[in-house]
Amino acid sequence: QVQLVESGGGSAQAGGSLRLSCAAYGYTVSRFTLAWFRQAPGKEREGVAVIYPDGGITYYADSVKGRFIISHDNAKNTLYLQVNSLKPEDTGMYYCASRPRALLTSELLLPRAYSVWGRGTQVTVSS
Repeated sequence: QVQLVESGGGSAQAGGSLRLSCAAYGYTVSRFTLAWFRQAPGKEREGVAVIYPDGGITYYADSVKGRFIISHDNAKNTLYLQVNSLKPEDTGMYYCASRPRALLTSELLLPRAYSVWGRGTQVTVSS
């Protein structure tokens, strides 16, 4: 059974850092497109970063560009999101998602593009 499990969330001060992880079970993700999304209370889920694990190509939302780094360890079947220079507006539930490999377009930052989701890990940033 395909499953994505996030971890690494927590509380941090503004300006701090966290490293989120997403372990994949039940299949090999290197043939897929992977992404991180977040959802703040009362807001829609938004894409923050996309990666092609087999080639290392990455794509970021403007709101996190230069602060967040997405990466993938193929040997561990684990996706990561390094979140730096945190801001209170980064607070929210962070989800990883997967879909079969697709062409890189801005559509890959939309939730509807993904078919497999984790349950999320909470990030809370205080000022």
